[in-house]
Formats: sequence, structure tokens, C-alpha cells
Amino acid sequence: MSPNKIDRRDFMTHSIALAGTSAIVASDAVAAASEETAKTVGSNSETVFTGESIQGKKVVSRLNVDDLEPGRKHFLYFQGVETPGGQHWYVSVVVAKGVRPGKRFTLTSGVHGDEMSSIQTVQTVIDRLDPAQMSGTVMAVLDIARPAVESMQRRWPNSGRGTDLIDMNREWPGDENGASATSRHAGLLFNRLLKPNSDLAIDFHTGTTGLEVAAFLIGDRHLPDVKTMADLYPVGLMWDDAAYPGVLHNAFVDVGIPCFTPEVGAARILDRDMIALFVEGTLNVLKHYGVVSGSIGRTAADAKMLIGNAAFPIIATHGGLVEFHAKLDEDVKAGQTIAMQRNMFGEVVAEYTTAVNGKLAACRTDASSDPGNVLAFILFSQPGAPQHEGVHADTEKSYPE
Repeated sequence: MSPNKIDRRDFMTHSIALAGTSAIVASDAVAAASEETAKTVGSNSETVFTGESIQGKKVVSRLNVDDLEPGRKHFLYFQGVETPGGQHWYVSVVVAKGVRPGKRFTLTSGVHGDEMSSIQTVQTVIDRLDPAQMSGTVMAVLDIARPAVESMQRRWPNSGRGTDLIDMNREWPGDENGASATSRHAGLLFNRLLKPNSDLAIDFHTGTTGLEVAAFLIGDRHLPDVKTMADLYPVGLMWDDAAYPGVLHNAFVDVGIPCFTPEVGAARILDRDMIALFVEGTLNVLKHYGVVSGSIGRTAADAKMLIGNAAFPIIATHGGLVEFHAKLDEDVKAGQTIAMQRNMFGEVVAEYTTAVNGKLAACRTDASSDPGNVLAFILFSQPGAPQHEGVHADTEKSYPE
């Protein structure tokens, strides 16, 4: 890997030192608990209502959509991991249950807490559905990293070892007996809500705070259903990439549920125009699979989608103010100046060019940067390029997922 290429992995790791007989016993107990969890949580498990109600919405700790009444929308809270105060984080779930059998779709958002347009995209799709005219189910899980959403920040605040900030999109499929609350929350959601109720899934994101992306998809087009779904979106860019273990869409794929990630513009805002594109694409998908009726709208063919398999990163070498000389979603050519950087005296300290022809798929929106940040990346197609080539997004210093 060249010095200009970034691994998408978050290098923060958790280490637990275990010593002595008591540690061995504790370790065995955790392993036994994990095994018991795997036995008791299956695709045919019945819905478990906790008996609680929050603002008139019933709370479940496990869901089987087959148990729900057809022909209506069900508004529920899923009981996630406990908070440090001993309560629970509750995740908002809406299930539109059709009157006829059909595909079970899951739409997820809020895995990062600063991604507001992703949440409203899913809300809007659900609002457009009429269960009395539907086949199958559409389940929306809206605010997965609930404490991160509450503070509109990317990462989950965890108090396990001081104050950690954990990127939940490194934790999937999670572990109900894991080493952090975030991992346990992911495990509960994946085992008891997401996996048992999904035939296909779409995990919505936006750019991370400080970095904006064009209308964009990420997914492995070698998977037939992923290719089919992606081609029904009227957006101009797709990164044909399998990503890596730890992201939610790969956790779905790993258990045989086709999934990919739409990127709905910038963080912390509601981008109405961008949201409309992804709502149209998602409804196209539901029409194609017979969940709802109606004619297909605009698709990737109408948007003349560029499908790239590699990304060239432009990384800050200096600190200072950043001025862009190319626009988001613009065609760029090798050797072209993309941005320059000035120090506090106004002197130019760096000029940044691209080494490839492609599209400016992401650019930094924060006006300043320190060294090492990704300022932009260029999506391009490189014959024979291996997957995971180029900048790998989903760190704060590159683009999201």
C-alpha cells in the first residue's frame, strides 16, 4: 500500500488483560453466554414485548415481523444496550407490513449520529408507503447509534475506559457479550432485529462532519441483487467495492442478505435535493421487487452513473486554510490543481493535484485542515484494480459510511 493510501479501518483496538483462575472462569462464562445467545436467537423466534410503552409506542427486545398485523404500520422501540445509569438506549423502528406475502426489506440509518439526511431519507420512504397496498414488509430502523444521534456526533460516546468515542460502523455484527457497550448494542440489534427480519437491506449514510460527498453508492456489484438495486438509483457515482469487515452492509452480506450503502450528501444538514434522489431510487427498488406497485422512475442509466473501482486520495501535507479549485462531482484530469492551502500569513504552503482522471467524489467542507486529513478523493476506474484499492472512506479523515 502506497503512503498516499488510507486503510478504512479504525486502528483503535481494545485489549483486556486476563490473569489467574478467576479470569479463566470469567472468560469461559462469557463464551458460554455467547453460545447460549446464539442458540436462543433464531430467525423463527417470537416477538418479545417488554411490557413497557414509551410515548404510546410499545417496546420490544426481539422482533419477528411475521407476528405483526398486516395492512398497517407499526411504530415500536427496540430495547438496546443499557446506559451507564442502568436504563436502556431505545432505537426507533417502523414496520410497514403489507397485506400479501413478499420480500422483507430493511432500511437502516443513524449508524453515525451526525448523518441527518440519511435518517430523513428513510423517514420519507416509509411515509410514502401504504401497507394496505403492499406485499411483504419494509422495516425502517432509524437511529441505530442513539447516543451519537442525541449529540449529533459521528461516534458513540462510551464510558468504559474513560470517555471513548467508538465508531459503530466498525462494530458489526457486534457481540451481545462484547467488550464495549457499542459492540453489545450492535449484537442485540443484529441478532434480534436486523438479521431475522431481512431478505434485502439498504444502509443509508452521509459524508462525515467536515467532508461532503456527491450522490454516491458503495457496494459490491459482483452480488446480483446489489447490482440490481444500485442500478435503480438515479445517482451519478458508485464505488464498486466490497468494503471490509465491521461495516453494517458487510455484516448483512456475510449472512447472505444483499446490502449496499447510499451516501446522501453532507452531514449535519437536511439536503432536500439529495434526499429526493435517494427516495426515488429506494422506491424504484421496492417497485422492482414487487413490494409496491407503480412505474419505475429515473435510474442510474438516466444519471449516466460512473462506476469506479478505485479512489485517489488528496491528503493534506500542511496545516492551514483550504481553497478548492475544482467542484464536487466535477470531471477532473491528471495534473489538475484540486486545492491549495495557505498559512495564517496568507502564503501558499501547498498545492494539491490529482494523478488520475475521474470525478471529484468528496471534498473537505471545513475551511481549515491539519496535516494528514483527506481533503478530497477522486473516484476513477482502474482496469484490474483489486478491491480495497485507494482511499478507504469510513474514517473521520476520509469520507463516511
